Amino acid sequence: MRHNRKFNHLGRKSEHRKALLANLSCSLIMHKRIFTTVAKAKALKMYVEPVITKSKEDTTHSRRMVFSYLKSKEATAELFRTVAPLIMNRPGGYCRILKTGFRLGDGADMCMIELVDFNSTYNAAPAKSEAKPKTRRSRAKKATTEAAPAEE
Repeated sequence: MRHNRKFNHLGRKSEHRKALLANLSCSLIMHKRIFTTVAKAKALKMYVEPVITKSKEDTTHSRRMVFSYLKSKEATAELFRTVAPLIMNRPGGYCRILKTGFRLGDGADMCMIELVDFNSTYNAAPAKSEAKPKTRRSRAKKATTEAAPAEE
């Protein structure tokens, strides 16, 4: 029976699991996008989102709390310098998981986990409608409608 097993233990003891999640979260913060298995990505999302929420408030206490989770000065500095200003207005949901298929060696379900605000493809502003090139057909129709009132 699975009583009181609320999260995925990832087949590891608690210290190994904490070290794994700390390393994955440091890699995610430093590189903004990593490729891993779906199970690790879901566990990482539950681990790193509260850490990112703590980074919204830049105090000594929040920096120490984030450092206790990440265990890396460089990742903590990167989180407070570059990530926190971009996610300041976002109420949650800082990570996105996109499934990429199966690993060739063992068939594990793979995915890409990324920070939402750092993907330029999804965050690109839509092009304005007047910047769209006109087709030849619409130009010809416009020319005939302009010529008709001029003849009257």
